[in-house]
Amino acid sequence: MARIAHHPIPEHKLPITFARRWGTSLGLWGAGAGIMALYVLSATPLVKREVLAKVPVVGAYWQDKIPASDKPF
Repeated sequence: MARIAHHPIPEHKLPITFARRWGTSLGLWGAGAGIMALYVLSATPLVKREVLAKVPVVGAYWQDKIPASDKPF
């Protein structure tokens, strides 16, 4: 007959095992969701001006170079 062996995990090790088990996956999903949100909102002028134009290397791509006199609004 098989015996059931119970190996209790100390309470202070539960967050460590949770972070080790789920941290990488949650980090990758979070980064993917953030990149998708920036991609979807990249047409919004507020996101272009406040977020994308301040990216160090490629920020000049999103800077608005149209003079104010040529803008209809």
